Amino acid sequence: MYSYSEFDEAFVRERVSQFRAQVERRIDGSLTEDEFKPLRLMNGLYLQLHAYMLRVAIPYGTLAPHQMRQLAMIAERWDKGYGHFTTRQNIQFNWPKLKDVPDILDALADVEMHAIQTSGNTIRNVTADHFAGAAADEIADPRPVAELLRQWSTDHPEFQFLPRKFKIAITGSPNDRAVTKAHDIGLRMVRNEAGEEGFEVIVGGGLGRTPMIGKVIREFLPREDLLPYVEAIVSVWNLLGRRDNKFKARIKITVHEHGIEEIRRLVEDRFTEIRPGFSGVDQEVLAGLEAAFARPSLPERSLGGFESAYTNDPVFRAWSDTNVAEHAVPGYGIVTISLKAHGKTPGDASADQMRLMADLAEELGHSEIRISHEQNVILPHVHKSDLPRVHAALKEAGLGTANVGLASDIIACPGMDYCALATARSIPIAQEIAERVDELKIEHEVGHLKIKISGCINACGHHHVGHIGILGLDRAGVENYQITLGGDGTESASIGERAGPGFSADQIVPAIERLILAYLDLRESDSETFIQSYRRLGPAPFKAALYPETAEKERADAA
Repeated sequence: MYSYSEFDEAFVRERVSQFRAQVERRIDGSLTEDEFKPLRLMNGLYLQLHAYMLRVAIPYGTLAPHQMRQLAMIAERWDKGYGHFTTRQNIQFNWPKLKDVPDILDALADVEMHAIQTSGNTIRNVTADHFAGAAADEIADPRPVAELLRQWSTDHPEFQFLPRKFKIAITGSPNDRAVTKAHDIGLRMVRNEAGEEGFEVIVGGGLGRTPMIGKVIREFLPREDLLPYVEAIVSVWNLLGRRDNKFKARIKITVHEHGIEEIRRLVEDRFTEIRPGFSGVDQEVLAGLEAAFARPSLPERSLGGFESAYTNDPVFRAWSDTNVAEHAVPGYGIVTISLKAHGKTPGDASADQMRLMADLAEELGHSEIRISHEQNVILPHVHKSDLPRVHAALKEAGLGTANVGLASDIIACPGMDYCALATARSIPIAQEIAERVDELKIEHEVGHLKIKISGCINACGHHHVGHIGILGLDRAGVENYQITLGGDGTESASIGERAGPGFSADQIVPAIERLILAYLDLRESDSETFIQSYRRLGPAPFKAALYPETAEKERADAA
């Protein structure tokens, strides 16, 4: 993984020093909250419902064990003993005291971490496929390019006061695990007819109050043109983007208003103008980064006790089938550690759990850790003979739930338990759904199902691209939950369609139960997933399950 240069170290330490002085001025009253707000946002510090919240960057979701241990230390020393992993592959600390934040940032800098550009109208943390560098279907590891983009975008003088926040996602695989089509810029690594590696470039995706699937602006962009092309896109939007209305300031609205053909023309013109200024230094930097991200040596080994454990231990077999993905190197697996134990808060990990994951990565996972946008933790390089030991340790720590990709592996934003913008709770609803599917003992029978929950229209829980999406709203002071169906965040991305009237907090879990049970009756075979059934049948039978009284009345009227 990438290690800080002398410049990086000096830059981050200087930012911490500056912010320490700003915090001191806020505490002594020299700065008002309005004056302090833009300064704290530049350093990832939010003021939430009950306390400050610090969002720490985990660029492209990659961590080393010593960094995870430092996060555990910060959680214990300055927070309430846990951290919350987010859909931006970051970690949030929900309870720091303002006076302690500079010390936290110094502690992060000690392990080459920071909170820069995790907020504000700038280019945010670049996210990537959480199986990067390990996936069997990968064309190439996208993280060197993600790091190049991070270096380019950090404190970029032209892009620090954009019309709104700007998000970039990248994947090196044809199977999109990075939700690239729901980002301001999505980059999908592809090969042209000559077998050369390049990128499909997507612009104008995004969720929130106006969800849109991104449009392809370039079907194939050579690798050496990527950085100037991305700069051309952001530069064009920076000039065109609306600053009169923050709800219409995102690039998705700009693309919608001007049309993709006009945006493409402007970007290509700008690209032609600035391309000569990129002398190839970016490619030299990229070459060095590729060496830094080289896959560790993964020697061939005996499978040891894996086959015996898989045959004789049904609990281990279920976990292995569900939480271990195919690795590019035979004999190895990609382990996803579920942070979604039934009834627990999605994405939360205690300090002890963080330390255990760091230990397992160091001892059995070649010292590599990934954070997924689905709020789970990945050990990307584990030999199958070590899987029984990994599972046993995770199980003892409450991290051994075999539910990755299943109904209880729910993405949920913090909602009204923490967030000042939320209009409804997300966490309790996620917990109740997970507990109910566990009680019914059906989630392995149901199979692949993406449920995503947001506590407001900002859609931090990605509900628009959930097979089942849940949006919490305030209706005259009462929580109301709308359901969307048919969303998808993969290479076949789609925005879910609203099913109908919302449900109260005590009705939403039974409604989801009816929906899941109806799917089991409707599917053609055990191998047909929920999203496949929905696309084959359309919304009508699923709406009938959600609103049985309405369906009964319609049948009676028809008779």
